[in-house]
Amino acid sequence: MDSFNSQFLSSVLIIALGYLLKRFRIIKEKDGEGLARIIFNLTLPCLIIHTFHNISLDSSLLLLVVIGFLYGILAAVLAYFAFRNENRKTKGMLGMMIPGFNVGLFAYPLVQGIWGEKGLAYFGMFDIGNALVVFGVSYLIGSYYSAEDVKLDFKQVLGKVSKSIPLLTYLVIFVINLAHIPLPDLLLGVTGTISKANMPLSLLLLGIYLNFSFDKRYQHHFWKVLGLRYLVGLAIGIVCFMLLPFEDMFKYTLLVGFILPMGVSVLAYSVEFKYDHKFVGMVSNTTILISFVLLWGISNMLL
Repeated sequence: MDSFNSQFLSSVLIIALGYLLKRFRIIKEKDGEGLARIIFNLTLPCLIIHTFHNISLDSSLLLLVVIGFLYGILAAVLAYFAFRNENRKTKGMLGMMIPGFNVGLFAYPLVQGIWGEKGLAYFGMFDIGNALVVFGVSYLIGSYYSAEDVKLDFKQVLGKVSKSIPLLTYLVIFVINLAHIPLPDLLLGVTGTISKANMPLSLLLLGIYLNFSFDKRYQHHFWKVLGLRYLVGLAIGIVCFMLLPFEDMFKYTLLVGFILPMGVSVLAYSVEFKYDHKFVGMVSNTTILISFVLLWGISNMLL
């Protein structure tokens, strides 16, 4: 337990370092865009390759892909009913904030430190289904409600999904794994070295983007979004943890996975569709803080 709590303390300190570097203007918030591109397009794919290349894929792991996707659909349906009386723009902004989770930047560095490569394998499979929600379902919701004359463009959505390097890496390494194709030692050595940078860089980025500003006009919407994400996520996660007949790591994945922060791509969608990106960013930062506290508390109770 001491090593477990020290991992969380280290994570908090790295996040705080990123925040202080921004506050003292050593690093600007806009510098985080370049760092995010390095993480999403280099360190995270290397981590996926190094972790997944020789994992034994059983039926329970494959089920996590399905559950990750179906939960996103359920969340989208709940959001539709919860915000059905709002105006069109508000409905789109709030609706796209409910489905999907920040697995790559938030969960991976913590999971890697707590459960190691086994934990990454489970959360990685969960993230495949989640990626389809973030890049598909959330985008569709945001696009559909962004303007009166906007039509659903499935080709555009498919194009965005196909350009997601982490998702493509998941799919390619998944096929390679199923086909039992060995990867060159040189490739595994390089990806293994680069993957070690994913944890500290991801935590630094969370600190750089950490920012809280509360507009009283959005108070009702703010609490409604948080309620839908966390009350529903916790309830379903606890039910799955108590009832599903799978090993503990599978149940940990769902219990923790359903209370992860909002997907970072939603902030980019808010800019693209001309929603209030400051409100979206504020909610995103709040979910990072809440999820961090919940993950620490739940992990301390279970481990």
